[in-house]
Amino acid sequence: MPDRFGSIYTRQIPARLINCLNESGVRYEILHEPIGRSAQGGQRSLSPGPIDTVVLRAGRQRVLAVIPAEHRFDLKKFAKLIGIAVRVETEDDFKWLFPDCTLKAIPPFGNLYGLATWVDSSLADNEYITFLAGTLSDSIRLAYSAYIEIVEPRVGKFTANKHGADSAPKE
Repeated sequence: MPDRFGSIYTRQIPARLINCLNESGVRYEILHEPIGRSAQGGQRSLSPGPIDTVVLRAGRQRVLAVIPAEHRFDLKKFAKLIGIAVRVETEDDFKWLFPDCTLKAIPPFGNLYGLATWVDSSLADNEYITFLAGTLSDSIRLAYSAYIEIVEPRVGKFTANKHGADSAPKE
């Protein structure tokens, strides 16, 4: 029997997310298959700007960090940026915050869950972002500019390329 914290695969996109997007009047597209997978289970090309979320503890508060999926989160850079020690939260630490989401599919809308949201500045290079929408089988494609308007996150540089190089282009 599935537990109440998102370990089922039959979840729906959280109503608070859909309501937020609709009330904002932005255009968005719902994709009914996981990012990077086709309906037949094979690989497909990634949608523009796929992103991941990381839940952090910064002092006494939790923070949601939003990063490009092809980058890795740099804890030291983030701590230096915000000026306080941070640690990555475990799912057991935060699962109660997202009762309407599968834990591996938390949408990048910290504002809907009472969390400050930080976005890595490299995402500004994308016209669109694509993110898991509270389920492992649904994602949403949204203009990056619309996302910034809705969430009003803080923006900073706190990722590195997964291959070890800094995510900023070299000149």
